[in-house]
Amino acid sequence: MTTESARLRVKTWICAAIVVFSNVFGNFFLKRGLPASLPTPFDYILVLFQPPVTLGVLLLILWLLSRMALLSWADLSYVLPVTSVGYILVALVGRVLLHEQVTAKRWTGVILIMAGVALVSGGTAPQTKAAR
Repeated sequence: MTTESARLRVKTWICAAIVVFSNVFGNFFLKRGLPASLPTPFDYILVLFQPPVTLGVLLLILWLLSRMALLSWADLSYVLPVTSVGYILVALVGRVLLHEQVTAKRWTGVILIMAGVALVSGGTAPQTKAAR
């Protein structure tokens, strides 16, 4: 492995981790900060200024920007499966931090996602060819 490909691999894994964690925790803070019902559209604007919701929105902005960066140099067929590890973390965060009931069927789905991520991430981090 050349120095450049090693650097790209580290850069890809760091950016993928940022994509995954900012998505998982952005959605977590939105869920934590939003009330069960908001009667009017104006209430959705007001709730944006609640600290957990604001943090969730900021994390989701970070998610979008880091995902755009990652997609600018790595193949889509690599990025989507690798970042789907977020689905695993969502199930864990939902169960542990939000005390949600996660059924055996959902855990089976999580295990299948983990298997897919392991298959896709086992190779080298591919780089999209230069723009034409």
